[in-house]
Amino acid sequence: MLKKVLIAIAAIIVIFLIIVACQPGDFRVQRSATINAPADVVFAQVNDFHKWEAWSPWAKMDPAAKNTFDGPVSGTGAMFGWKGNDKVGEGRMTILESTPPSLVRIKLEFIEPFPATDTSEFTFKPEGDKTAVTWAMFGPKNFMSKMFCMFMDMDKMVGGDFEKGLAQMKEIAEAETAKGKAPTSK
Repeated sequence: MLKKVLIAIAAIIVIFLIIVACQPGDFRVQRSATINAPADVVFAQVNDFHKWEAWSPWAKMDPAAKNTFDGPVSGTGAMFGWKGNDKVGEGRMTILESTPPSLVRIKLEFIEPFPATDTSEFTFKPEGDKTAVTWAMFGPKNFMSKMFCMFMDMDKMVGGDFEKGLAQMKEIAEAETAKGKAPTSK
């Protein structure tokens, strides 16, 4: 009897491992927003990591996180590192490609709570006096990531944060644009 139970448990484990191994090998989370501001104004919010604190949803999760900046102030080669609480973990971002005012591609390296290297990408498409912004994160899934994603939906986990970040970026860029259009008194 015990032998049959052990064989059944082993069979369930093997089936589970096969199901995990057959999961997609990559992921993509993406959100978009239309911002009433020129593309160069919106682009500047992403291209300079110093500006992220004002709109990044993760900056609000741990205002006491230790942040570091290396390389150029903005654009290709700019780096931002963070070490914070359990909600934000530890990692770094490096701008790999900066094409004003249409694209910022970032290498995203997570150190804690679990190591991973992904790509984050922002695209900016002018639509008259507005800008359509798309924020995407994508990357490979190793076996542990595949197992994690069977129980946790990456799109639901991160997508809401992208929506919050885009909404905050929208507020900032639109206020900056309105301020720039305000008549000056002499």
